Amino acid sequence: MTKYAPSWLQLREDADAAARATELIEPVRAFLRGTDEVVIRDLGCGTGSLGRWLARRLPGRQRWILHDRDPDLLTHALARTSRPEHALDGGEVTVVTEQRDITELSAEDLAGTSLVAASALLDLLTAEEMSRLAEACVEAKCAVLFTLSVSGRVVLSPKEKFDIEISDAFNAHQRRVTNGRWLLGPDAVDVAFGVFERLGATVRRAPSPWRLGADQAALTAEWLAGWVGAACEQRPELAHDGDAYLRWRLAQCAAGELNATIQHEDLLVVPS
Repeated sequence: MTKYAPSWLQLREDADAAARATELIEPVRAFLRGTDEVVIRDLGCGTGSLGRWLARRLPGRQRWILHDRDPDLLTHALARTSRPEHALDGGEVTVVTEQRDITELSAEDLAGTSLVAASALLDLLTAEEMSRLAEACVEAKCAVLFTLSVSGRVVLSPKEKFDIEISDAFNAHQRRVTNGRWLLGPDAVDVAFGVFERLGATVRRAPSPWRLGADQAALTAEWLAGWVGAACEQRPELAHDGDAYLRWRLAQCAAGELNATIQHEDLLVVPS
């Protein structure tokens, strides 16, 4: 799985919070209503930003189990200043961590879990891994909230015809084969939706776009460099024009003249 720097995760936290589909939260509350202690597993937790956002939107006593393969990120997420402070109704929130490969979770591992949650994770999975995870969640009868999955659609303003070539190459990079794993990339939400429906669960999806403007120049610049860099890695013949394109876009960003909408989707699954 991809390793992310805490600085990148911290930089994107506010944009993530603004983008998440809040209309999916009330159905989560309804599913959890009456539960003495809500047990939430955050898969690929990073620095714990999803917990900081979601815990205060859900009522009741909560126990968060943070999963990640990166021990440094788990240490960061467990720090006192990183943990969620309280639930919606002031209920206690406790946090523990588990370092493990989340693609190997089974229904037995998820026993007693109320909600499986993740942020920006699905596009890093393969179809087989997605199917295994979905089967485990449905068998364990827990709700699922997957947020901020890349959809492959980017709109920049002002537009430029080279945007499409970069976007197509980036999406191909997201679907690449790495270490024998064929990543779902921007197909992830469609695949997950279909798998959960076939398993008999109730599934909802909602858009959760980043909308970046002059106030998010630092994040936009970092995202741009990664977006163009991945595209040129996938298609090296784009590198020459890609370098000039990136310099031009970064200059627009620094001048406050660039706006970007990066589409994501959120997915909510409730067991039948």
